[in-house]
Order: sequence, then structure tokens, then C-alpha cells
Amino acid sequence: MSMKKLKEILEKPELKVIGLMSGTSADGMDAALTEISGSGTRIRVRQKSFVSLPYPDEIRNEILRLAGGTEGGSRDLCLFTFLMGQLGLEACRAVCEKAGIAPEEVDLVGSHGQTLFHQPEPVEYAGRQVRGTLQLGEASVIAEGMGCPVVSDFRTRDFAAGGQGAPLVPYAEYLLYRREDEHVGLQNIGGIGNLTLLPAGGRPEDTLAFDTGPGNMVMDQITERITGGRRRYDAEGRLAASGKWSRELLDWMLSDPWLQMKPPKSTGREAYGAAYTDTLTEKARELGVGDTDLLATATRFTAECIALAVRNFCPVKPARLIIGGGGSRNPTLLRDIREATGLPVMTNEDLGFDSEAKEAVAFAVMASECIRQQCNNMPSVTGAKHPVVMGKISL
Repeated sequence: MSMKKLKEILEKPELKVIGLMSGTSADGMDAALTEISGSGTRIRVRQKSFVSLPYPDEIRNEILRLAGGTEGGSRDLCLFTFLMGQLGLEACRAVCEKAGIAPEEVDLVGSHGQTLFHQPEPVEYAGRQVRGTLQLGEASVIAEGMGCPVVSDFRTRDFAAGGQGAPLVPYAEYLLYRREDEHVGLQNIGGIGNLTLLPAGGRPEDTLAFDTGPGNMVMDQITERITGGRRRYDAEGRLAASGKWSRELLDWMLSDPWLQMKPPKSTGREAYGAAYTDTLTEKARELGVGDTDLLATATRFTAECIALAVRNFCPVKPARLIIGGGGSRNPTLLRDIREATGLPVMTNEDLGFDSEAKEAVAFAVMASECIRQQCNNMPSVTGAKHPVVMGKISL
């Protein structure tokens, strides 16, 4: 397969761009095929197709093992990054097949990779104070298989400029969702929850975004444990709906100091992974909280984290919250968010958008901006010292 030249791509008025996303829930690889023209505030994006390829248990378990931060040597990381590259390539081909186009027609791919560790605050390492973030998924595997450039490893350039490398999606959200007449609140609920506030008529530097805490991550882990591994997640929140959340346990969860930290801030599985769930489960037993009540409390916790973020850190109150990500399919969680925030709550689908594809589309947008040398981070969100062009290009 011949490789498309970057110069030829940049001369085209419209590009076919695939965005790839594998999130902290570690449930599968998402691929969105888009058509993109223009850049910056003149960008126009149309989603043409979307697929989500679930991971087999063996792959998901390996992601969770390596993302725990205590296991995995150089052999594991070497093989894992090429495995994720293969999975990304398979997702690209699958979304092309669904759209009825040949892979050769794709101009560009933007790949987020899989986050294995995220350390935004400096820690002592080898006698130095070091911070870092690690997303793996070998872009060259995708470039070779698709015959087009691939932009990957977005977060590290923002990190180098003093930012937290997260959240990144607000850049695309600003371009696609901003309004002149309304403060827009966008709450994504993947493994981690993150909130974006777009003030009415605001400039990019007015955008505020930060992680709110766990999204589906803790709920998913509890669901797996109480069902003996038969379920990966609480489908439509049915299990949580059968329980009753505990005020005492919820207050203990809300005492987490991270929740009181001012933005910019970000978090991940290293904070709310298996070790956190172990401690939470032990606390629930101490308080006599049963399995379904524990899940109901974890569900309410995600909602209360969002409400706390809106109350404490939003300089203007959003007119409504638009929910995206896997959490948008959980009616019990949506009910809890309405109750906790007192705000109207709707999903991306209510506005004609696709909740599942949102993050994958965002990485298609950021890849397109990267090759056009357009700064695609938001220092007001990540804390970076200045705007940068994020992404490494594999030709």
C-alpha cells in the first residue's frame, strides 16, 4: 500500500479522518470516521460512521493489570504497545467497512492510544522530581496498514509545556459546541468523569475543563465483583436502582481531598482503580452496607462529584448539563445527576450528536489540527504555559 504524502493531504479541501479512542474503562476500541474541512474556528466536521470493538477478557485484563502501576516490565510494555497498534488498525478497517469505503480513501488517523499511567504531580524518581503520562499504541502499525499518516501521543507535548495533558477533548468541544447565548456544560462520563464549561460567547481561553473524579470506573469494578465477573458494567443502572445509597458511606467517599483541589486537575485508574475499590469495599463492610447498596452509593458518588465540581469550580452556572460517554446510557446515574446538581440534564443524542463517538471524533479533529500546525491544546484547561501543537506524526 503506497503512503499518502502529507503535502498532498494538506492541499485537499476536505479530509477523511479516523479518530481512535481507548479509554480508562478499558472496554474496547472506538473508531469514528469523519469528514473535516477547514481549521480553527472555521473547522467543519461531519461524522460518517462509528464502531466500537469490545476487548476480549484477556486483553481487558492485561490493560487493567498494566494500568495498576505496580506490574509490567519492558517486555510487557513492548508487546502491549504493538498489540494496541494492531487493535487500532483493526478498528480503522472495521469503521471503513461499515461506511462502505476502502481503507485507501482515508487521509489521516488520530490515535489516542491506551493510557497506562498518568502522574500530573511530580514525585521522587531516581533522585529527581518527575511527572509524566503514558499512552501506548504503536502508530507505525496503523500507518503501515492504512497507508496514511497517523497522529498519536497527543498528551506529552502539553505535559512538556507544564500542563497536565488532560483533559484534551475540550479543544474539540469548544469548536463544535460553543454558543453565543448560553453557558454550555458538557459532562463526559467514561472511566473518569470530566466537565467542560463553555461560557456564552467565550474565547478559547475562557473555557474551563477538568476531571470531576471517577465516572464509570468504580461502578464497573463493583459490578464485576458483586456479580462474580459475569457483568463488566451495570447495564442501564438496573443493579444500582435495586439498591439504596448510604449517606454515611457517601460522606466518607466525598472526604477525598482530591475532590477539593482547584483546577487544573486530572486523575485516572492510579487513583480510583482496584486499590481504591478494595478500600471502599472494606469500608462498606464496616458500615454494614450490602452489595447493591454499595453500587447505588458508588453511582451516587459519581453524580455528587459532578455536583461538587459545578458548585465549587464553575464561575458561571451552566444552563444545562449535556452528558456524553458510556455514563449517558445509565438512567439511574442520570437521575442522580439531576437530583445532585439541580440542573436540566440531557444527552448528546438529544442534540443530534453521538455520545459514544464523541471522544473518537475529538481525536480526529486534533489530528487534523496537528497536521495543519494549529495549536490544539487549551492552556486554560490543562495549565500549560502556552499553546502547543500536540501529536507526533508517523508517516
